[in-house]
Formats: sequence, C-alpha cells, structure tokens
Amino acid sequence: MADKTPLSLARRESPLIRGVVTALALGYLACFLVVPLVAVFAEAFKQGAAAYFKAFEDAETWRAIRLTLFATGLAVALNTTFGLTAAWLLGKFDFRGRHLLTSLIDLPFAVSPVISGLIFVLLFGAQGWFGPWLGDHDIRLIFATPGIVLATTFVTFPFVARELTPVMLAKGRDQEEAARMLGASGWQTFWKVTVPSVKWGLLYGVILCSARAMGEFGAVSVVSGHIRGETNTLPLHIEALYNEYQFVAAFACASALSLLALVTLALKAFAERRRDQSLNQETAP
Repeated sequence: MADKTPLSLARRESPLIRGVVTALALGYLACFLVVPLVAVFAEAFKQGAAAYFKAFEDAETWRAIRLTLFATGLAVALNTTFGLTAAWLLGKFDFRGRHLLTSLIDLPFAVSPVISGLIFVLLFGAQGWFGPWLGDHDIRLIFATPGIVLATTFVTFPFVARELTPVMLAKGRDQEEAARMLGASGWQTFWKVTVPSVKWGLLYGVILCSARAMGEFGAVSVVSGHIRGETNTLPLHIEALYNEYQFVAAFACASALSLLALVTLALKAFAERRRDQSLNQETAP
C-alpha cells in the first residue's frame, strides 16, 4: 500500500513547488519576525554602544524592569500552582462540572486584555463595586503593584493548565493506581509519581506563561495608571520613552525584552522537544 502521509506527499511534489512554498514561508518569517527584530537592535545601537548602555542607567528603567520581573514571577507562581492542580483534576479524575472548568480556564483567551483590565477597575477601583470597602481598609489594588500582578495573572491564567492537561491525559492513571496499591498516600503519589512524569510539560507551560507575562501590555496599561517610576512595567516604560521621543532609550529597553524573548524561545524549544520525547516513550509499544 502506497504511503500517503503528508511527509511522503510533500516529497513527491516538484522541486519548483517545494521551492516556491519554502520561499514564501521564509519570506513571511523574515518580514514579520526577522526584519522587525533586526530593526529594534539597529535603532537601539544607532548612536553607539555608549548611548545604548546609558539607557539602562536611568532609575525609572530599572524600576520598570524590577516591577516586570516581580509581576511575572508572582503570576507564574500562582498560575503554576493552579495549572498543576487543574490539570491533575482534568487529567486524572472524572467529575461533574469537568467541561465547565475547562471552559472557565479558556476564558482569558476569549476576553480582550483591555476589557479584562477595565473589569478589574470596575470591581476594585475607587468607584468600583469593592472600591469603598478597600478604601476603608486602606487597601489599594488599582493603580498599584497588586493590580498589575492581578491583571498579569488573569491574562496568563490558562497557559500552564492548557499545556499540562493533554500531558496528564496521555500519561493515563496506571502509574498513580499502582502507587496507591503499593501503599503510597495521595500526597506522595502526586509529588513522587504524577509531577515527575509531567515535568517537561510543566516546564513548557511555565515558559509560555513567563513569556506572555513579561510582554503583557493591554490589561496592565489599564490598571497601572502609568505612574512613572512606580507602576510602569517595561512595556509601558518603552511606550512612555517612545512618546517622549527618547528613541534610543526606548529601543534599548525593547531590545532587552527581545533578548528575553529569544532566550524564552530557546528554552521553549528545548522543553517542547523533551516533552514530546517523554510522550513518545510512554506511547511506544
């Protein structure tokens, strides 16, 4: 029987068609990824290395970097905890409301980040539903760091859970059932059997969550108030510098984000490869 897999069919195409398709794909990649990335670094070093590194001597820039890393770290920790728990429930148990939980996890994908930011302002702002109570107890969420963490956590909410759930389903329940039969408690089974078996899928989800959190703009822009040196994350700080015609500083900060993105991409490729290898080993006869 003839092999009709997509790979075999592609190999039977004429060299001209393969060349045209490859050229189109590479051209698209160059126009929308490589050229903008090169332009960012070119503009950042336009006035030389001294001007580039001087951009990072500004106290507001370092405050924006620290705030970005803090919000990212806290959001990733929260979403990892929830994502691991939710994926464990969805992948290992059958229960009423399972489909509802899956739909709720996907909710941030369906809501614009700007809209989510406005919702938080409506709920926790000074004139919001809970604003008077928060004000009476001297709790400030909107236009402060907690609001930025809250918005970042919401927009990155699905990533870990959505990456881990298919891995949990593919692994099945045999290992956990065997561990329980051998006398392991539920907690021991979770930490010594379940988590190690999905570690590469977990790492992959954490990397995606981190990348999304560091680059978040829309929701954070709404809840931050754009207070220079206090609530501006790095993406917001870049916008402020660009609007003030400080182009070298703006592109220098943008290049820092780009470098983080490239590092994240390399880590993502590594984690994805290890995750796929782990799944292939599990499904191999």
